Amino acid sequence: MMGYALYLAQCGEKHDSAKPLKGFKGAGVLEVVEDFDGDTYRAVYTVKLEDVIYVLHTFQKKSKHGITTPKQDIELIKARLKRAKEHHAQNYSRKQKEEKND
Repeated sequence: MMGYALYLAQCGEKHDSAKPLKGFKGAGVLEVVEDFDGDTYRAVYTVKLEDVIYVLHTFQKKSKHGITTPKQDIELIKARLKRAKEHHAQNYSRKQKEEKND
């Protein structure tokens, strides 16, 4: 299901199970949760960066208490989102500008 959710994101669509990750208002950060064989897995990605999907983090949910994403995972996602924005600005924004100038 996670692969299909990412495929839909690449096509500009959203899987029914993809939900905004709390704490990232307006950043276009979505989370997909899947249960498999008694374990829970999560994939976090961003769709806000034009024409590119960045998978920011994937992990197995280990805590059996609550559904909150652990702080260390949130911090890692924030750092990766920052790097994704930098990467996008350096590599994709420039290409789009060059294409417009041609």
